Amino acid sequence: MKTAKKYKTQKNQRFWTKFWTYLFLLFISAVILYPLLITVTSAFKAGNLMAFRLELNANWTLDSFKRLFTDTMYGQWYLNTLVVAITSMLVQVAAITLAGYAYSRYRFAGRKQTLKFFLLVQMVPTTAALTAFYVMALLIGGLDQHWFLILVYIGGGIPMNTWLMKGYFDTVPLDLDESARLDGAGHFRIFWQIILPLVRPMIAVQALWAFMNPFGEYMLARFLLRSQKNYTVAIGLQTFISNPKNQQVTLFAAGAILIAVPICILFFYLQKSFVTGLTAGGTKG
Repeated sequence: MKTAKKYKTQKNQRFWTKFWTYLFLLFISAVILYPLLITVTSAFKAGNLMAFRLELNANWTLDSFKRLFTDTMYGQWYLNTLVVAITSMLVQVAAITLAGYAYSRYRFAGRKQTLKFFLLVQMVPTTAALTAFYVMALLIGGLDQHWFLILVYIGGGIPMNTWLMKGYFDTVPLDLDESARLDGAGHFRIFWQIILPLVRPMIAVQALWAFMNPFGEYMLARFLLRSQKNYTVAIGLQTFISNPKNQQVTLFAAGAILIAVPICILFFYLQKSFVTGLTAGGTKG
């Protein structure tokens, strides 16, 4: 009897645990999907809207997507964002990967001090540095220039991401390095052929973060880019809804959906690295 009662109690506990877990997941899904559904339905509606609202029975059309590239400078903004995103991603990932490896594997003067400095820099909010960025841009001719915005994105992403990369490199056993040195491998060969494949998941995550940032970041880009032809999509889309008397909601929704296209493509391309990098490059005994 006691055994049966205990089994029934455990079964009830598992049922309620699953019930509340699924209920919580449904709530989170609704919170995420509802605004996404509003955006998608607004993008395919005919005409224009003055406010976001969910209407599933409206007339669906691709007119908003056509108008983005014929009546606005969205195509130029999109191209600008891609250039900034790809360049920032490549340079930032290369920098933080090399820096993370150096901080993880080597001991040099100023190592601990520079790591602490990275943390201190990360504590300073972006808004507090806007004036400094503006003055710097004026001094070196970087105002309204994409290359300066790229440098700001790269510099802003290095401190904390270097910490993350260092922590991931620390999880790779030092025995692999020592075994490779006994076989005559040099520093670069150890890094490139042995250690790098093992940290591929973190590199993929860092690449995705760095690529996504220019598509959604508004404040720095708006502060440094002044002419419409140099806008990124975040600034350009804001112009569609900045005027309360003439809000182009359908254009904004259509442009927001197109932002997700290159991010999704990169995610599906990198997703294999999230798993395969955990075992690639391992040695057999």
